[in-house]
Amino acid sequence: MPESAVSATGLTRRFGDVCGVDGLSFEIGRGELFGIVGPDGAGKTTTLRMLAGVLPPSTGDARIAGVSVAHDPEGVKHHIAYMSQRFGLYTDLTVRENIEFYADLFLVPQAERRDRLERLYAFSGLGPFEKRLAGQLSGGMKQKLGLCCALIHEPEILLLDEPTFGVDPISRRDLWLILHEMVAAAITVVVATAYLDEAERCDRVAFLHQGRLIALDAPRVFQQRLAGHMYTIRTDAPRRARQLLHGHHAVRRAALFGDVVHLTLDDPASAWPMARATLEHAGITITADGPGEPSLEDVFIDLVAGGRSRGD
Repeated sequence: MPESAVSATGLTRRFGDVCGVDGLSFEIGRGELFGIVGPDGAGKTTTLRMLAGVLPPSTGDARIAGVSVAHDPEGVKHHIAYMSQRFGLYTDLTVRENIEFYADLFLVPQAERRDRLERLYAFSGLGPFEKRLAGQLSGGMKQKLGLCCALIHEPEILLLDEPTFGVDPISRRDLWLILHEMVAAAITVVVATAYLDEAERCDRVAFLHQGRLIALDAPRVFQQRLAGHMYTIRTDAPRRARQLLHGHHAVRRAALFGDVVHLTLDDPASAWPMARATLEHAGITITADGPGEPSLEDVFIDLVAGGRSRGD
């Protein structure tokens, strides 16, 4: 791995008797797209706020470009851009005025602003809307504007807290294309997300659950080492099918993804006929079945369950 952009050691944050983040330790390489993934309440936002120098850790530390968040939080801010879930756009200012305002805050030299603006407009597509009030933008465009404001001072490290929350699918795709462009330009991107399909786009993913790091690796590695074999089925009653197979003696795990049931089986050749017989006996019609590729959501469910089989 290249020289670390972020290095956390025992990073912990308590809120009274509640431990929001519990002893996180990890390294993030320079130019890496790193995902912090987990459900609501897992500690994603608290972790990013500590990395950004906004929230002091209770114990432990993290070094951002070599600067300690515990001992020099103000020094951290010279190396990062932090975009929270509710980024501070000014709705009564135009797109251009918002970007100029953040350029002023970060003391971006006037001589460099024109070129930087052109680059930001090029990847965000906001050029034609530079005179539009931020309050009149769509959700996706507001997020793109937030990114432009965060990037105007060309930070080394970009910290993003659920940047696509509430954004339409097309804008979500566009935002991820922008992030990949940032990584290609050697910017380190750390993104917190609850969307596991998005996490598959990251170089590596840290899974958080109840404030603890339960696994860290590349998405493909996680998918390859999932215990058991993935088998997918479509039926005329997917919810009932999942209920019948949840805890079935031949099924390690059953989960519903849209209208598709994902089964984790130890041995599909012997387990699937037994599971199929259970569904057919209940009058459920199976319209398609076969081996499937595990998603990160399958992996996360397995990790949270602690690898237990049957009856989870």
